[in-house]
Amino acid sequence: MTGATASPGPVARGPVAVVLKGYPRLSETFIAQELLGLQRRGLAFEIVSLRHPTDRTAHPVHAAISAPVRYLPEYLYQEPLRVLRGWWKARRMPGYRAARATWWRDLLRDPTPNRVRRFGQACVLAGELDPAIRHLYAHFLHTPSSVARYAAVMSGRSWSASAHAKDIWTTPEWEKREKLADAAWAVTCTAVGRDHLAALAPDPGRVELLYHGLDLTDFPPPAERPARDGSDPADPVVIVSVGRAVAKKGYDDLLAALAALPAGLHWRFVHIGGGGLIKALREQAQALGIADRITWSGARPRAAVLAALAAGDLFVLASKIAGDGDRDGLPNVLMEAQAAGLAAVATRVAAIPELIQDGVTGVLVPPGDPPALAAALAAAAGDPVRRRGLGAAGRERVRTAFGHDAGLDRLAARFGLGDSADGAAGLADVA
Repeated sequence: MTGATASPGPVARGPVAVVLKGYPRLSETFIAQELLGLQRRGLAFEIVSLRHPTDRTAHPVHAAISAPVRYLPEYLYQEPLRVLRGWWKARRMPGYRAARATWWRDLLRDPTPNRVRRFGQACVLAGELDPAIRHLYAHFLHTPSSVARYAAVMSGRSWSASAHAKDIWTTPEWEKREKLADAAWAVTCTAVGRDHLAALAPDPGRVELLYHGLDLTDFPPPAERPARDGSDPADPVVIVSVGRAVAKKGYDDLLAALAALPAGLHWRFVHIGGGGLIKALREQAQALGIADRITWSGARPRAAVLAALAAGDLFVLASKIAGDGDRDGLPNVLMEAQAAGLAAVATRVAAIPELIQDGVTGVLVPPGDPPALAAALAAAAGDPVRRRGLGAAGRERVRTAFGHDAGLDRLAARFGLGDSADGAAGLADVA
C-alpha cells in the first residue's frame, strides 16, 4: 500500500475508531478537548487505547466523553488467546498479506520488540472492530499510527493521523514518508510541523495545519492580580510552570536561571506535572540552594492547574530541543496561561513563536540559555505593570487567534460532518 495516492479529502461519514497511545491521560487534555468537540458535532467514535491509564485521576472533560473505550493488549504475552484470535481473523482478511509485507519492511529497518507488538495489536484491532467502522484516526504519527496503518491495510479501511511534537521529530524520515503516502490525510498543530511533514508527503495538500486552540469558556476574565514586585519577603512573586519533567521541557535550565535571580528578589516557584526527571530536578534544586522556594505539585487535574494559573504572577516554560531531537510543538499550557491573563516567559523554539510575539504578548529568550532566562524572569518579576500589559495582550491574542471552534469545524469536515470547512476562521493564517 506504500505510495498509494489516497485522496486528501473528507472520509465517508460514519463511525470512526480513534487510536491513542494511552487514555485517559492528564497530560493530553488537548486530545480530550478535541474528542469532546467532535462528539458535540455529531461524530460517532470508539476510542482504542494501546495502553491502560497510569494517572490516578482524570479531567472532567474525560467524563463528558461518552465514547466506549477498547484497550488493546498492552503486551502481547499478557493476553495470548486474544492475540491469537485476532491474528486468526486478520490473516483471512484480503489485505493481510499486504499489511504483513509492510510490517516486515518496517521491522527490517526497526528491529525492536515494540515493532512486533504494534503488529500484534493491529491484528487484534482489525479482528475486533465493528464492520460499521470504516475509518481509523490516530493521534501521534509514531506508534498509534503504525497500529492504525497495519489494521487499516488488513481490513480494507482508510486511516488518517494527527501529528504533534515528539512523534514528528523522532520518527525516522522513511517512516514519515511512507505513512504520509498511505494516509488519507493528516493534520498537525504547528506551522513548523506542517511545513516539515508537507515536504515529505507525496502531495503537500495532504497535510493541514490545525491548531488545537482552547475552549475559552473555561477562562472567564481574570481577577485583578496583586502588584507583587518581589521586594517583600513575606509576599514573594509566584512563578508557575506546568509541564512534564522530561528533557525537552528544559527544567534544568529553569532551575539554573532561578538560582541566578538577584538576591533581593523574593520569589516562589510552583511546578505542576509528573515525569521521570522529577527526582533529578529535586536534587538539582537542593544543590543550587533553592529547594525551599519550590513546590513540586506533581500531576494535577485541570481544575488545580487553572487555580494555580489564577494564583500565579508569572508563567515560564524553558523548552528546548532534547538530545534525541524531541521538542515541543505548541504547548497548550502556554495558551492556557495566556488565556488566564498570566504574563509568560518562554523560549524561542519549535512553534512557541507562532503564539508568543516577543515583547508584545510575552517574552521570548533563546533555548538552553539560563542567564538570558534569568534576566527575563527578573525583569518581569520586578515589574507588575509590564506583566499586566503582557498578560492582557496574550489573552487577547489567544481569544482572537486560538479559539478551538474553527479548527474543530475543519476537522469535523474531514470526517464528513457539516457542509464544509469553508467560512471557518483560518487558523492556518495566524502564525
